[in-house]
Amino acid sequence: MDRAEKREAVAALNTVFADAGVVVVAHYAGLSVADMTSLRAKVREAGGSVKVAKNRLAKLALQGTDAEHIADLFQGPTVIAYSGDPVAAPKAVMDFVKGNEKLVVLGGALGSTNLDADGVKALATMPSLDELRAKIVGMVQTPATRIAQVLSAPAGQVARVIGAYAKKDEAA
Repeated sequence: MDRAEKREAVAALNTVFADAGVVVVAHYAGLSVADMTSLRAKVREAGGSVKVAKNRLAKLALQGTDAEHIADLFQGPTVIAYSGDPVAAPKAVMDFVKGNEKLVVLGGALGSTNLDADGVKALATMPSLDELRAKIVGMVQTPATRIAQVLSAPAGQVARVIGAYAKKDEAA
């Protein structure tokens, strides 16, 4: 890699670190190419991306970003998983770790917040933005449904009373 390519790589990584909602750093020693492809597919499905970068270049790219505090995690064979959704990348990485213990999560960053491995696990257990939106819509719809039921109940009772009188008159 010559200097121009390194500058481009640092610039690309800098935009990743600046724009990503969450960054997860992990060691990938011992993963096969098929495992790595599977990890990339899982994270891509969740709406994120995976990059393998040289540690020195990653540390340079971190300078001037909110995630600058995670520079000490870049030692050894590291892989970076990131996404705009704060839950997507951690959830996908932790799902992958369940089936493959060779990937070791070191930590990450949620904006300017430092995350250790337990923090990434905790973030992975949270519901995604789409799930939260669905819950909010459900909570908003429930009162509206109940109000409609309460308002329609008196009309239904009146109809049942009239129906009962009609049956009584027919019987008589």
